[in-house]
Amino acid sequence: MALGLITILAVPALSACGSPTLDAQTVQVSSQQQGIWVTGIGELSVKPDIAILSVGIVSQEKSVAEAQAKATDAITKVMKALTSAGIAEKDIQTGSFSINQQGRWDDQKQMETVIGYRITNMLTVKVRAIDKIGSIIDSAVEAGGDLIRINNISFSVEEPSRYYQQVREKAMTAAKNKAEDLAKLGGVKLGKPTLIQENA
Repeated sequence: MALGLITILAVPALSACGSPTLDAQTVQVSSQQQGIWVTGIGELSVKPDIAILSVGIVSQEKSVAEAQAKATDAITKVMKALTSAGIAEKDIQTGSFSINQQGRWDDQKQMETVIGYRITNMLTVKVRAIDKIGSIIDSAVEAGGDLIRINNISFSVEEPSRYYQQVREKAMTAAKNKAEDLAKLGGVKLGKPTLIQENA
C-alpha cells in the first residue's frame, strides 16, 4: 500500500528584477505573482495489516417469506464460520441488505408478472490475520453453499495516520529543495514560506 502526500510551498523571492515562478512545464519571470511556487511529493510504501472482505448471500424464492428464511439460515451459517475462523464479532458488520421483486415479461398478457423475490445480505468483514484470508474465504464459501457471494477484497492499513508524519516530512523536504534550486538559478534569495498547502 502506498501513502502519498503533495505539499505546495510558496515562498517569497527577494529581488528587484522580478520573481521566478514555476508551473508544470516552464519557468517564467513575472512581477504579477510574487514568490516561487513549487510542489513536493512524499511517498511511503507500507505493508498492509488488515484485509476488508465483502461477503454475503443471495436468496431468491417465490415469496418474500421463503427467500427470507433461506437468507437468514445461510447468513447465520456464514457468520458462524467467520467467528469460528477467528474473526471477532465487532469486525463483522452488515454492508448492505435489500429485497427486490423479480419479474418476467408475459407476451400473452402484455405485462410483467412477478416470479419471485430476491434477498441480498452482504457483510463487511475486517480480517486482521491476513495470512489466513484464504482459509477464511474457504470457510465462508463452504458455509454459504450455492447462496454465497464474494464481492470484493481489499487490503489496507488500520491506522495510516501514524505514517503521515514521515510522508509529510518527505514532501516538505522535496518542496524546499526545489525552491532553493530555483532561487539559486534565478539569482534571488528565499524568505519564509507564505503558503503551504497539503493534499493527501
